[in-house]
Parts: sequence; structure tokens; C-alpha cells
Amino acid sequence: MSQANETAASVVTEFFIVGFPGLLPKYYSLMAALLFCIYIAVITGNSLIVILFVIERSLHKLYIILLSLSFSDIGFCTVALPKVISRYWFNDGYIGFYVCLFQRQLIHYFGTLNSLIMVIMALDRYLAICYPLRYPVLMTNRTMRLLIGFSWVTAMISPTISSMQTVTLPFCGPNMIAQCFCDSQSMNQLACADVSLQNRISYGVAMFVLLVPFSFIIFSYASILVSVLRIANAQGRMKTFSTSATQLTIIIIYYVPRFVVYSSSNIPNTQMNSSHKIALVMFYSLLPPLVNPFIYCIRIK
Repeated sequence: MSQANETAASVVTEFFIVGFPGLLPKYYSLMAALLFCIYIAVITGNSLIVILFVIERSLHKLYIILLSLSFSDIGFCTVALPKVISRYWFNDGYIGFYVCLFQRQLIHYFGTLNSLIMVIMALDRYLAICYPLRYPVLMTNRTMRLLIGFSWVTAMISPTISSMQTVTLPFCGPNMIAQCFCDSQSMNQLACADVSLQNRISYGVAMFVLLVPFSFIIFSYASILVSVLRIANAQGRMKTFSTSATQLTIIIIYYVPRFVVYSSSNIPNTQMNSSHKIALVMFYSLLPPLVNPFIYCIRIK
């Protein structure tokens, strides 16, 4: 069948967000309330960073990174949570085909953007601790703005390529999204066509977006650890190590579970229970935006 005929065969006009498949109806309101509280906490915490940045213009350039991270976290949760909250609070889980596609685009966009921002943050800390004398020259305000702007633009490339592939697929039957929001894996599973090529491309792009930044971050923090161990002042060594260790923990929570989820769907004999998979996705999607304001703002003097 030609691609034009396959595209014409699409009859699905809307999808239904399933959320957590095993959740009993009597817990729907509780789940909606929990997700709503998380959403409000994310918006409030990250908005405080934005307000702080606007009020105090003399802040260190690191706060330019935190500002971008806050906007990205707010954007992700605003795209991901309202529909699943509505699904559990008002039993309204239906989402239009193109709205779902748009949500999927933004979900992967903000995920990629966060990854790039964390690379810039790791680079900034690496230069500041390992090359303190050259740091003011290497990482100027202009350089920081260029890196952040580059991240916001290039983060759109991989989700756009994947979305262009998805929109050509025929959807002619099942419309139940086995996830709390629209994403590549969930949508591809519902296509009534061979999506093995799309899955391989999506997996390859995901691994590139995850592993390349993560490898650099691990390298930078390993170098930071070596530099910290050389610090003669025990108090300064402990302070720097404590801050870096906390940040590295959140970074590991961000990257490692994502690798597990993507690999479980693309590597033979590594299938994961759908309920456990969805719970893990929500864990690594919501925990970093929730705790980032405390880790990066409150702990940094």
C-alpha cells in the first residue's frame, strides 16, 4: 500500500488518555488532587526563581541557566499535566488527534531542552571549579546567552523530525493512549502499519539525546570530584562536594530511568509492565521540576 493510501486510511480523530491502567475508579479523585498539587508546587517553585531573577539583576550568570530550566520545567508540566488531571477529575480524557500530536511535540521538546540545559550547567560548574582563573574569560555573559539560545532552538530539531514521521502514519482503529500524555512510543503503538523503522529512528534519536549529554555530564562531574579532592580547605571541599552530589543525583534520576524506559521497548526480552513503566515515566518527569527550585536556588547562596 502506498504512503498516500496509508495516510488516507487514518480515521482516528481523537485519542483517549488512559493514565494509570490499574488505578481503580475510587482513587481517581485522589490521583487528580495529587497531580494538581504537584503541578501547583512546580509552577510556584519555578515562578519564584523567575521572580528572583527579575528582581535581582546582579545575580551570577548561573541564574540565567536556572531561569531557562525553570521556564522549561513550567512548560513541560503545563503541557503534560492538565489533560491527565482532567481525565481523573472530570473523566475527560479525550484529546484531538492534532492536539495530541502537538502535545507529543512539546513533551519531547522540553525533554530535549532540559537535557541540553543540564549540559550547559555541568559545563559551567566544570569550568568554574576546574579552571577558576580562566572561567571569567571562558564563560562570559554573552557566551552563556548564546549557549542557552542555541539550546532553545536546536531542541526542536529531533521532536520535529519524529513528528513529521508520525503524522504520515495511518491510525484506523485503537485510540487509547496507554500513558498520561501523548508521546512517540504510545502513538506509534496505535498505528495500523509497520512502525519498526519509526521505532528504530525514535530510539536512535532518544539514545543520542540522552547518552551524549549524560556522558559529558559524568565526565564533568568526575573532573569536579578530582578537583574538589585537591582542595586543602576541608570546609570548602565539603560544601562544594555536597552541592555537586545533590545536583548529580537529580541528573542521574533524570537520565537513567529514561534509558531504562526507552530500552525496555526496543531491546528484545526487556519488556516492562505497562503500569510500572507509566509510574517510572511520571517519576522521572515530575520529580526534577518539583525539586529543582530547592536544589538549585535554596542551596546556592
